[in-house]
Amino acid sequence: MSVRMRHTREHTAKRRSHHALKEPRLCRCANCSQYKKRHTVCLNCGFYRGRKLIDVLAKLDKKEKKKKEKELSAQNQNVPVAGK
Repeated sequence: MSVRMRHTREHTAKRRSHHALKEPRLCRCANCSQYKKRHTVCLNCGFYRGRKLIDVLAKLDKKEKKKKEKELSAQNQNVPVAGK
């Protein structure tokens, strides 16, 4: 059996042209207006298609929970949060 022919740099580059990383498709959450991946639950508020599916505050400790509640209430009222 013979040794296969060597591929040129052009042939190799053309093959690798499809290996580039693509940007994730993002959209805005209808509830909190944060960016999220399409067709997934919003990690900021836990809503998907107008329904609350996960409790975002359940896994946070007391300090983080208070901060997150303040942030979510400010987003619902469209008031800027202090410290940002």
